[in-house]
Amino acid sequence: RKIYMQIGIFNYYQEFNTQNKIFDPNTYTIGENLGYPVMLLKAELNKIGIKIDTLDIHPIEKYDKILFLDFPNPKKISLNELRKIGKELYLIILESPIIKPNNWKKKNHKFFKKIFTWNSEIVDGEKYIHMNLTNKISSDFDFAASKKNLCTLIVANKTSLNKKELYNERKKAIRWFEKNHPSEFDLYGMNWDQRIFKRPFSIFNRFDFFKKLFYQKYSSYQGPVKSKKVVLAQYKFCICYENAKNIPGYITEKIFDCFFAGCVPIYLGAPDIAEQIPVNTFIDKRDFKTYEALYAFISNMGDEEYLGYLKNIKAFLNSKKAYKFSAENFVDTIIKTLDLKKQ
Repeated sequence: RKIYMQIGIFNYYQEFNTQNKIFDPNTYTIGENLGYPVMLLKAELNKIGIKIDTLDIHPIEKYDKILFLDFPNPKKISLNELRKIGKELYLIILESPIIKPNNWKKKNHKFFKKIFTWNSEIVDGEKYIHMNLTNKISSDFDFAASKKNLCTLIVANKTSLNKKELYNERKKAIRWFEKNHPSEFDLYGMNWDQRIFKRPFSIFNRFDFFKKLFYQKYSSYQGPVKSKKVVLAQYKFCICYENAKNIPGYITEKIFDCFFAGCVPIYLGAPDIAEQIPVNTFIDKRDFKTYEALYAFISNMGDEEYLGYLKNIKAFLNSKKAYKFSAENFVDTIIKTLDLKKQ
């Protein structure tokens, strides 16, 4: 097939940037199908005679356009140099201001012809193009109606000093269940068997000795998981909190992980969640002032009401409304915006 254009792709995380590892599912050690959107992009571009590779595959002069997943570390690549030699640069913002503050500094946006973002507050349809965080959405949802366990949480142990962080709220939920209903809650994920230090003491995170020495045990901790879907399918509900609250449009894969497993999420995060995802598919934590009230609601929910949630989840995932969260929409938006049509 004749190749008429060469696209480059560069991820903030260096492990993805050599030998096309960003397109290798084995590179993604956490989560499920996280690399599917870029893999689908590569497959669809190849169909129309466009190649996409990491920047180490060819001399930099060979790349016509370059896609950046999150704003890159200046020590790893020079955007000024790329602009000087006439490269078209595009930014896909994935992480929130809490995780990647450099994504959101206006001075950093001058390098890019277009920026794709889920933040509707800055989308203008010209430079800033709307794009939700995307998922591999299947059409086959065979949910088990009966679950042997009530509630779970699957997430890594993290910490932050940002006022919008939800890491502490997750820990509050964990401790409440451990104290009041320990037999009905299980915790999974990375690093819950060690202490994670906040600034200015974060230097201690480099030493396993200190992380273990000051560790506060979580009695509900069951260890890391190989498959979120397999584990979530065993539970009726999941504490599903984003890394941060009150950031419009910041809806990550967490709620979809629950949906795909037929587990009803207890959601907290994006303030506009009800505008993006039907309210009859999840439990909004904001509706409950206490964990006592939340527990009373989920523990007393009848089978008919619970099955209603699962039915609504299926309907949403099979609807046009879910398409904007799909890998297909990710691909279509990039191809259209970059004008990547077969010549």
